[in-house]
Amino acid sequence: MSETDSGKTTAVVAYITIVGCLIAITMNMEPKNAFARFHIRQAFGIHVLFHALAILLTYSGIVYLAFPVYILYFVLWVYGFLQALNGKTKPLPVLGAYFQQWFTFIS
Repeated sequence: MSETDSGKTTAVVAYITIVGCLIAITMNMEPKNAFARFHIRQAFGIHVLFHALAILLTYSGIVYLAFPVYILYFVLWVYGFLQALNGKTKPLPVLGAYFQQWFTFIS
């Protein structure tokens, strides 16, 4: 069984809400899987970005941007989820490479 196949379940779980991401982190503790780690970082970045933007928009009073934020979240989520299902490790557009650098504490 390849590393991609063995880490696919953990990678898919990471995209199922922020709680799923935290569960995937614990699932990947032992044995460590590079494919799962890649997708956990991508999913964690998507979830953190969404929550940060939601908090920022709530407190700034810019309510009319809520719908575009949800669309952005959904598009990034679908892209990452499909990458995990297809066994690919292509980073998200624009921010994916940064997520891999910023979230190195996820190992």
